[in-house]
Amino acid sequence: MLEQILQQLANGLILGSVYALLALGYTMVYGIIKLINFAHGDIYMIGAFIGYYFINSLKLNFFSSFISAMFGPVMGPHLVKFSEFNFLISLIAAMIGAAILGVIIEFLAYRPLRNSTRIAALITAIGVSFLLEYGMVFFVGANTRSFPQVIKTVRYTIGPVSISNIQLMILGISILLMVGLQFIVQKTKMGKAMRAVSVDSDAAQLMGINVNRTISFTFALGSALAGAAGVLIALYYNSLEPLMGMTPGIKSFVAAVLGGIGIIPGAALGGFVIGLLETFATAVGLSDFRDAIVYAILIIILLVRPAGILGKNVKEKV
Repeated sequence: MLEQILQQLANGLILGSVYALLALGYTMVYGIIKLINFAHGDIYMIGAFIGYYFINSLKLNFFSSFISAMFGPVMGPHLVKFSEFNFLISLIAAMIGAAILGVIIEFLAYRPLRNSTRIAALITAIGVSFLLEYGMVFFVGANTRSFPQVIKTVRYTIGPVSISNIQLMILGISILLMVGLQFIVQKTKMGKAMRAVSVDSDAAQLMGINVNRTISFTFALGSALAGAAGVLIALYYNSLEPLMGMTPGIKSFVAAVLGGIGIIPGAALGGFVIGLLETFATAVGLSDFRDAIVYAILIIILLVRPAGILGKNVKEKV
């Protein structure tokens, strides 16, 4: 019994780390312009496709073959590391591509509506989400594809817990990105600008902060995290398709609300909690209802503690 609990705990933390990356994008955008970007899950999907095409179409494995031919007699068994290098290059490409897409979406769809009603911005976000989803269906087709398995799976047994090198890599990369995000927000000049704009954009502008550039940077940062999450999940489940971002996107929104939307540590905490809930629901035989459990949690949160675990209840001025 204890062994099963520890195993599911490990699985839940790995899945939760990806939800946390997605939830951070939601919470950053909401924190700075009070917009729920429902297209965020679809940026995650496009990030996965960028990684897929970057590995397949650009033939990154040619680089490994070239190195093998040139330096094989010298480097020998260490050449296997180049497959991991290929994956990291595709991960970086997906993050850059997703960041650029996020900036474009903010500039074309959200910036013109910044001073409009919230319902107008919300409807636009939903429209952008459907545009990205069915635009990808039109361009690449609706079929599910297998993600290139460029990293050989190796399983490790740590006490009662069995875990693969891919799972460890997903958890490690996710935590590294979250730590990097926290460093940017807390220790850099742009991070200070982001915090200032989130508190009062008009005052920040009077203090000389370029509000538009700060908001664009926030979208780029959140979208880059979503792109990374898409590649990691596609590698983990060995599949990707144009509608893959819908459900994880909504679950990550639930995670952001659970932790306290607009609060970065809260979004990360919410992501891990949702990952654990989903994993344990599957373990006890409720896999068909795991999505319903997550949405039920959202309803309970909104009824009991609308501000989330780390949020503070503040009355909104009408």
